Amino acid sequence: QVRLVESGGASVQAGGSLRLSCAASGDTLDQYAIGWFRQAPGKEREGVACIATNPQYAASVKGRFTISRDNTKNTVYLQMDSLKPEDTATYYCAADHRPHMPTTITMCTFLRPQYDFWGQGTQVSVSS
Repeated sequence: QVRLVESGGASVQAGGSLRLSCAASGDTLDQYAIGWFRQAPGKEREGVACIATNPQYAASVKGRFTISRDNTKNTVYLQMDSLKPEDTATYYCAADHRPHMPTTITMCTFLRPQYDFWGQGTQVSVSS
């Protein structure tokens, strides 16, 4: 059982930057693909970035967001630069258990049912 806690959400102006953190407890993250998802009011939850062996990004954030992981701290980060008002949402991290990941090249996915554990979310608001 993995518990995920997001932090780092805030209100910023367009063009600003934020770094979100996803801290895990209960298990080590080296056997998990981690995804960052977001949900704006009235919209479906969508994947923005994920990382297993390598990172992947949604087209809407590619070049602006960077996902990284620090297994020594059991934490995954989402660096968000050049923020836009349309990035306003609640951001969630999620963990997808991949037991062979430490020794096998593994791709992450934006398919929500694939993820076993979810955090409670952190709010990001970007004003114009």
